[in-house]
This record gives sequence, C-alpha cells and structure tokens, in this order.
Amino acid sequence: MNDTLKSDVPTESHKSAIVRFLHATEIDTRLLGMLGALTLIWVGFHFYGVIFNNFGAFLTPRNLWNLSVQTSSIGIMATGMVLVIVTRNIDLSVGSMIGVIAMSMGLLQVEVLPQIVGIGHWSIWILAVIVGLIVGTLIGALHGWLIAYRGIPAFIVTLGGLMVWRGMSFLSAGGRTISPVDSTFALLGGGPYGAVGAAGSWVVGAIACFGVAYILYAGRKSRRKHDFRLRPMWAEYFLGIVGWVTIISAVMLVNSYPWPKGIVRQYGARIGQDLEGTFISHGFAIPVLILITVGICMTILVTRTRFGRYVFAIGGNPEAAALAGIDTKWVTMKVFALMGMLTAIAAVIASARLNSATNALGTLDELYVIAAAVIGGTSLAGGVGKIYGAILGALVMQSLQSGMVLIGFDSAIQRIVVGVVLVLAVYLDILYNKRVK
Repeated sequence: MNDTLKSDVPTESHKSAIVRFLHATEIDTRLLGMLGALTLIWVGFHFYGVIFNNFGAFLTPRNLWNLSVQTSSIGIMATGMVLVIVTRNIDLSVGSMIGVIAMSMGLLQVEVLPQIVGIGHWSIWILAVIVGLIVGTLIGALHGWLIAYRGIPAFIVTLGGLMVWRGMSFLSAGGRTISPVDSTFALLGGGPYGAVGAAGSWVVGAIACFGVAYILYAGRKSRRKHDFRLRPMWAEYFLGIVGWVTIISAVMLVNSYPWPKGIVRQYGARIGQDLEGTFISHGFAIPVLILITVGICMTILVTRTRFGRYVFAIGGNPEAAALAGIDTKWVTMKVFALMGMLTAIAAVIASARLNSATNALGTLDELYVIAAAVIGGTSLAGGVGKIYGAILGALVMQSLQSGMVLIGFDSAIQRIVVGVVLVLAVYLDILYNKRVK
C-alpha cells in the first residue's frame, strides 16, 4: 500500500528535463512565452522583407535601435498601468494626457519662458520638464480622487478624461503645432545627439553586468539567511551568463549603428574637423536609458516597499486589505498620481522626439499601453502583474506596429491587429489562471 502511494508521488526522476531546468532556474514561463512571441515577430518580419524585398531586413541595427526608442514611451506608461490594473482599475486617458502635457511643456518653451528668462536660456528645458511632471501628477491625482473618494468607476473617470484632456490640448494652442522645442529638451527624445555613444554604452553595460552579479549574489545570501530554498550553483551561473551575454549583445548592437553621413559632416563642421568617412556610434539612446531607470525604480517600488505590498494586497482582496488597516482610498489615489507622473515622462520623450508638441500626440497610445501590460502578464482580475513583463509587452506591441508600418499596412489594419492581440492576450491570461488554479 505504502509502496503504491510512494510510486504515485512525482519525483525528480519522473520530471522531464525541461521541467527540472525551469524549476532549478525559476524562470517565469510567461517570460519565455513572450520571448518566443517576440522572436517569431522579428524573424517573421525579417524574412518577409528579405523574400519579398518590400522594405529589406527587419533585424538590422538601425531598425532595432529605432524600435527601442519607439518602445520607450509606451514601456514607461505600461509600468504604471501595471499598478492601475493590479488594483482592479483601468486608465483610458493616458494618450490624451500625453497630448495636454506635451502642449503645456511646448507652450512654456516656445511662448512663455523665453520672454521671462531669455531665448535659449539653460533653465528652459528643466522648468518645462518640472512643470510637465507636476501637471501629469495633478491630473492623475484628480482621477484617483474621483475614483477613490467620490466612488466613480475608473472606466468612466478615465473615459471622460480621454475626451476632456484631448479637447484641452486642442484649445490650449488653438490646434497649432508648437515647435521647435528647446534644443537640450530635444535630446531627451533620442537621435544622434540624444544618445550616449560607444564609450558611454560600454560604461552602462559594465554597470548592468555588475548589477546582474550583485542581484544574484544578494538574492542567494538573502535566501540562505531566511532559510529559503537555494538554486543550484549551475543555475546561478547560467542566469548570470545569460544576463551578461544579453547585456553585452545589446551594447554591441547599439554601437554598430553609426551616425548618418550628413550628421557626421555637420558635427565635423561644428568642431572644425574633417570627419568624412568616420564611424561614430549612436550607442544607447537617452529614452532607452530613461525606460531602464524607470523600470528599475518601479520594480523596487513594487517589490521592496510597503506601498507595493499594499497595492497587491488591494488587488488580491480589497475588502480584506481594508480590514487589515490599509487605507485603500489613499493608495488608489497615489497609484493614479504615479500613473500621471509616468505619463508626463512619456510625454517628455514623445514631444522631444518630434521636436514639437501637437494636440494629436499620444492618440490611441492607451490601447498599446493596456495591451502591453496585459501581454506582460498583468491580470485584469487584479492582484497579479510584473514590471519587466509590461516592458517586454510594450516591445512586443511596438514590434508589431513597426513591422506593419514597414510592410505597408494602413492604420485600419494595424488597429485590427492590435485589437485581436489584446483580446487574445486576455484569453490566454484566463486560460493560464485556470491552469494555475
């Protein structure tokens, strides 16, 4: 009898090699799924371009560098949308908020501050960014107050915000395009001058490699201290090597994308040197570094602070969280204020990249942000979500959009694809939750 029972219990020998590998390394299966989907998208678009010669290869340093920049603003907002959805809410207004925040910063830089501090003054871009962050935070806080303290559903509040802030962005400048923005402010949008170059990229890579090693070391030390299960040493080394190879490959990729010849000539004329034929690397774009910084800060906020624990407690069971003494209304208001601040950072990048502010900026971005969060593993039922998943989801969505643009799909087809992907992501989330339960 006992022998029969023992034989029914799965042992290490009964498990497949893949299951044992995933158990030892603790790699998230959803992460593998997203990486697989991203690989299929990249390879599919690449061979489509090569075979049909419509737009050339997709997997080129130039295209991947531009893709990383395009992903930045969506990825930044997606990290905030994770917390919003985790608390069982939604924010449909982020695209319109980008428009009104960008217009406020553009008007400051072009029409207001030059008359106060002088044209080209060094403080213009700093003051504009500060005002943009304040405006975004206040708008988000207003949404949170209406939702938490006045009891209006988040769907209605943010749907109203979608229309109100888009209208405000139009009225603020009478429908005009405000340009050009401050030259230093424009660097925050990327471009040849808005990147850190080859040397700076290797410095960033070295810091990132050290960070990977430290995280693995500190994590193992903490597990041993609290008597938690330790990963096998081969798994620790494997994760470290994969992290280092990924970082070094990313550095080599961005450094292999050179400045355009025209920009090199302009730069040479500016410094008084003949740089004709000189290879100057872009390196990591500033928006990408901002996205990485935001991702790290949001991960720490979610996993290492009381606020992060409160957010997931509210998402898991709002009633139990309130009975446990958590001020759910105040936390909800702070979540939306944080969403507003992150939207302001995205507005800085978006308007700086265009070197202008338009009332149409950010149109339909809310769809891509919500889709990125859901694809990244954030459950619409609340209580579940990962920051790195949302960023990877943003990369998946932007890869789809970029590939469709290169192929020549019109905007209608692009929207159809985004809608299908969003519905499919929610369906897969439902299936995943059923399998887990």
